[in-house]
Amino acid sequence: MIYTVTLNPSIDYIVKLDKLKTGNTNRVNEEYVYPGGKGINVSRILKELGNDNTSLGFISGFTGEYIIKTLEEKNLKTDFIRLKSGFTRINVKIKELEETEINGQGPNIADEYIDLLYKKLDKLNQDDILILAGSIPSTLDEKLYENIMSRLEEKNIRVIVDATKNLLLNVLKYKPFLIKPNSDELEELFNVKLNSNEDIVKYAKKLKQLGAKNVLVSMGKDGALLVTEEDEVLISNVPKGKVKNSVGAGDSMVAGFISGYLNTGKYDYALKLGAASGSATAFSYDLAKREYIDELVNEISVNRF
Repeated sequence: MIYTVTLNPSIDYIVKLDKLKTGNTNRVNEEYVYPGGKGINVSRILKELGNDNTSLGFISGFTGEYIIKTLEEKNLKTDFIRLKSGFTRINVKIKELEETEINGQGPNIADEYIDLLYKKLDKLNQDDILILAGSIPSTLDEKLYENIMSRLEEKNIRVIVDATKNLLLNVLKYKPFLIKPNSDELEELFNVKLNSNEDIVKYAKKLKQLGAKNVLVSMGKDGALLVTEEDEVLISNVPKGKVKNSVGAGDSMVAGFISGYLNTGKYDYALKLGAASGSATAFSYDLAKREYIDELVNEISVNRF
């Protein structure tokens, strides 16, 4: 079974308007409500591609119940831990000429609930896949991902980590199966300016040297680049389309990659399906649908670099 962990889920309230006028009443042209959070996004795309999975994490209040109800209506399996106080955050995303986000803080999570999460994860075995995605709330120990991977280290579970900065660097010693920084995050990790694909390969390989088995780098309009555990370097293009949505594209790429790899065992196809899934979400107002992903797969080419 595939398990995703979203420590701080959200309801994403997306509004479209012509121009945001601060200090005035604004009327929206369109509005959408979706369950959000990086791990939840991964779960939704995995399910869209036919891969059963279970969403883990913490929810609370009426907003948390909405997330569970919405996911179950999409036939997704959930095993969230319900907190007794607070409410799952609401993130407001305002789309006009520029995109503005107002993200909620989320509830406090006491140590007793972290222990419940550990107990759920302790039941995983080497046939399972665990995806840790997103930031760790400020109320939690910043070493939580490290603690989880240390706890599971002897089980040889394939762990995927999609996080930034020290959250990512500090888990590399536990040899995650896959990490997925984007090119901007790669620059931030090493405090460098990446001017070419050769530069991206150089620093992706440094992440491999630090412990990651596979490094997938999303590069926006320039495609995606993968350094595999065999040190093979693969690069994909980007299909044609109009970008409508920046939320969830990277998560969709992770889901597509995992689905492609599980279905074929081949890294070139995993990259192809990952690139198609990420692009399909970027070209949609919500996360991508299977039909659109299948359409874009035919426009993706993967070459050795």
